[in-house]
Amino acid sequence: MKTYKNWLLIIVAIIFGGVIFVFSGCGRQETNMQTPSKEKTLEEVCVAHKCTMKNCPMSIKAHLKPGERLICPVCGEVIATTSGKVVEIPNEKLSQGPASAGGKKERKLLYYRNPMNPQATSPVPMKDSMGMDYVPVYEEEASTATYGGPTVTISPERQQMIGVTTEPVQIRDLIKIVRVSGKIAYDPELAVTQEEFVQALNAQDNVKDSPLQDVIDRAKSLTEAARNKLRLLGMSDDQIVALEKSRKAETNLYLPGKGENVWAYINVYEYEIGFIKVGDSVDIEAVAYPGEKFIGKVVSVSPVLDPNTRTNQVRVEVPNPDTKLKPEMFVNALIKESLGSRLAVPEVAVLDTGLRKIVYLSEENNVLESREVTLGQKAENYYEVINGLKEGDVVVTSGNFLVDSESKLKSPSQGN
Repeated sequence: MKTYKNWLLIIVAIIFGGVIFVFSGCGRQETNMQTPSKEKTLEEVCVAHKCTMKNCPMSIKAHLKPGERLICPVCGEVIATTSGKVVEIPNEKLSQGPASAGGKKERKLLYYRNPMNPQATSPVPMKDSMGMDYVPVYEEEASTATYGGPTVTISPERQQMIGVTTEPVQIRDLIKIVRVSGKIAYDPELAVTQEEFVQALNAQDNVKDSPLQDVIDRAKSLTEAARNKLRLLGMSDDQIVALEKSRKAETNLYLPGKGENVWAYINVYEYEIGFIKVGDSVDIEAVAYPGEKFIGKVVSVSPVLDPNTRTNQVRVEVPNPDTKLKPEMFVNALIKESLGSRLAVPEVAVLDTGLRKIVYLSEENNVLESREVTLGQKAENYYEVINGLKEGDVVVTSGNFLVDSESKLKSPSQGN
């Protein structure tokens, strides 16, 4: 019985002592809760939750108490101390970051966009179906954010390994060069049709005073028929008017005289015919005289496209003082057309997927961003930029196929 009482006293003492220990611990914990820990800097806070957000504007000087977790209002990441309690940081707590500390104007946040689909936006931070954070878009970036695409981070060592090179987008004087082939004309059909037109004109003049209106109308009809045939054979209206005045068919179309100008018929592809204008200078080089240039001038462009070759026949008048150029000789022609000063991107920077054209921009911190672009005319090694880029953007010009492969293997926020 005595032993039982002794054990009972021991148990009561243990319980009573535990209660005292618990209360004393709570008091100490309450005291600790009231004492803020050392203030953390922006770098410490960002490193604490391993922030991967590009251009994150967060600059929090937080007094973290033991047991608190802070939720970033921008990216939704959690900054934890030791345990459970969660503290929301309102937007007003976003203090002046490094940019504003240096005297620069604080950026205005407009919205958040899906990193894979720039058209999908949100007024608040969120994640897409793959778990990737929406990217913040600021007022000064809104013009380019529309075109932004997925990003990939590749270390400098990796970029060097895959041969990445870059070049800035600049305004350049673009010159379109059209290179085509053709031959020196041997066109007796056109010469005969010119002669028919001249005879029809003469006949019309002879019957203009006839009392029979039917005879006058028939003569006019023959003249118009010959005029239309000349158009179909490639003569311009100005050339036809000149022939109407001279009343002399061009025999150099099939048998040019000594020192007489000849005609070169060159075939320009459909997608380049819009560059060719009457009066353009043309460099002609005959296969028979390599290295020697003959300078001609575009006189007319055929109104009908050849359905088999998808080309337009362009007639070029070429001086031939030494009678070197002979009918049916093959020639190469070169036409230069100035497009003026245009924003231009290197041809090698453009990846054509068939549905769209993209380039990769080289940005800070080894980030490469996919950007869809709208391009205009191609001039030698450059494309005219209509939309998607601005002057000063730096684009990848070599290794972009490998960069594109890397971007498909990694999420936009994943580093190398």
